[in-house]
Amino acid sequence: MLTRQLISYCGSAKAVFTSHKGQLLKIPGIGQTLVQNMNPNQALQLAESILKQAEQQQVQLLFYTNPQYPARLKQIADAPCLLYYKGNADLNHAKIVSIVGTRQATDYGKRITEKIVSDLKKHNPVIVSGLAYGIDIFAHRAAVAAGLPTVGVMASGPDIIYPSVHRKTVEKMLESGGILTENTFGTKPDAPRFPARNRIIAGLGDCTIIVEAAIKGGALITADIANSYNKDVMAVPGNLDVKVSEGCNYLIKTNQAAIYTKLSDLEELLNWDEALAPAAVKHSKGLHLNAAEFEPEEWQIIELLHAHKEELMDNISWKVQIPVSRLASVLLGLEFKGVVKSLPGKKFALV
Repeated sequence: MLTRQLISYCGSAKAVFTSHKGQLLKIPGIGQTLVQNMNPNQALQLAESILKQAEQQQVQLLFYTNPQYPARLKQIADAPCLLYYKGNADLNHAKIVSIVGTRQATDYGKRITEKIVSDLKKHNPVIVSGLAYGIDIFAHRAAVAAGLPTVGVMASGPDIIYPSVHRKTVEKMLESGGILTENTFGTKPDAPRFPARNRIIAGLGDCTIIVEAAIKGGALITADIANSYNKDVMAVPGNLDVKVSEGCNYLIKTNQAAIYTKLSDLEELLNWDEALAPAAVKHSKGLHLNAAEFEPEEWQIIELLHAHKEELMDNISWKVQIPVSRLASVLLGLEFKGVVKSLPGKKFALV
């Protein structure tokens, strides 16, 4: 957050180091200790070392101002400022699904994971998971088998594959997918880094699907984070007598996740079924809105709000790929036309 704050006020990373200390202290959230400890020479030496390692290991450095930085993550307040990415999958692909679950996966969990990924093939999404034992690695392997790009989000540096036994799977993933981390080279996968890793998994996906999960564990943390980001969460129901189904059943029972029983559940939730994108939308006052009567940008917004009832302005921005600065005027125009209404909390819905 402080990095974004500094660059936002100063205009560039270079300007941060060349600005007078008095100017920096006027920036909200920037204190005396931080300013005193800023050392341009030390920072440049570290940056040069990282750039050299990245070049040697074919790792891309994606700063949050980079066009290739995941747009979905830009909408999240605690998103990493810098990502280390190795691979060739598009991190801004039109459709991205995160699949996570317990490390103690059952045969049922494995089978359902493979079926979910196989069924998703018609949509050609990027499959995101965390490279862990159990459901995670089953999701990655199923994606490779289905010919889908898959990205593993790691709690270690880009040069440390953990668990190491998954190295061969990673090699296959790199052919059309990739590995992603916020941690620099040489970083070991210490325990606190896994919950932090989970927020990237939750932030990247249009939806996070929990296949099997105990009542406590990383999968439920990921679901909780996704919900806090206003992201869609789905859970696969499981056997009442099995511990690793307790988490999924709890999420469904408490309305923290929609139930996943078949692909159409996901398609309807995310409006991926082409049949749900009509050329005409019924207005709440009984009128019909026709695509021909609106600009393409306006109709994209109308379709989105028709499918999702209400949306945050930031979510509308990345889902229809219209910059917030431009989106504000488009939404205002739709309000004047009596089609869209603004709600508390920067949300919008059809009238």
